[in-house]
Amino acid sequence: MEYHIQKSDKIFVAGHRGLVGSAICRNLEAKGYEHIIKRTHSELDLTDQAAVRAFFEAEKPDVVVLAAAKVGGIGANSRYPADFAMLNLQMECNVIDAAFKAGVKKLLFLGSTCIYPRMAPQPIPETALLTGPLEQTNEAYAIAKIAGMQMCKYYKRQHGVDYISCMPTNLYGPEDNYDLEGSHVLPAMIRKFHEAKVNNAPHVELWGTGSPLREFLYVDDMADACVFLLENYSGEEHVNIGTGKELTIKELAGLVKEAVGYEGEIHWDPKMPDGTPRKLCDVTKLHELGWKHKVDLPEGIRLSYEWFLQNIERARNL
Repeated sequence: MEYHIQKSDKIFVAGHRGLVGSAICRNLEAKGYEHIIKRTHSELDLTDQAAVRAFFEAEKPDVVVLAAAKVGGIGANSRYPADFAMLNLQMECNVIDAAFKAGVKKLLFLGSTCIYPRMAPQPIPETALLTGPLEQTNEAYAIAKIAGMQMCKYYKRQHGVDYISCMPTNLYGPEDNYDLEGSHVLPAMIRKFHEAKVNNAPHVELWGTGSPLREFLYVDDMADACVFLLENYSGEEHVNIGTGKELTIKELAGLVKEAVGYEGEIHWDPKMPDGTPRKLCDVTKLHELGWKHKVDLPEGIRLSYEWFLQNIERARNL
């Protein structure tokens, strides 16, 4: 059964305070969706099955966007694999099943391109999922997210519900995590270069060799693509969301350094892990559906640094 969201729908955005969820809320509100349901973690613990079921029975949302997840960079994934597996699996299973039992008309599950095989063909097509070994540094997170995406597919097959999934590439922008222990590469660079600039440090040390290739998508573009899919897509296969453009981590560091205005040197630490050597989305499917990104990387980094400066104390603790 296909369902395309309506302005009158009650839409529950799980994870509305995070990088992804907050951007989706901004986009929905800008487009005139007025009935957005939000719950903080203290108001609703998505790992608590009974609490999730009670929430869905009481609120009866028409649409669910499952953007809540435990996320982090290479360091956090390597140190806490059990947490990344268990917490994400609990949230996904609880929300998807409660949504089904409450008669939710449409559900969007957000995956991540890091769940594709480590040596997937490049650019990575949607069909590459589950075709090879995963990147070891984030295997636990990847397995949990794969389970969530497949769960949506299975519920669609067995019950005919309109549950869809998307696969955003590396995201950055407002409400990003700038904690150096848990953040991803781009916000970590923004913070490192900023602090080096403020402290007149002669150099900034970055992990790895700088050689891996990565794709980056401004989070408000990602949100726009998600709402586009809610309004227009009901297929069983997930959809990649990205720019289709890539650059090396070394080139990224140069862009961030320029945006921040840092004039010192960059020292690379090859003893630290690089992660997956290359990870570029094939976005042919999304383009054929009628959506393309609007914010290119230099502009997105500038906007992200502006947000960081305006929210610096809060940003350090996100």
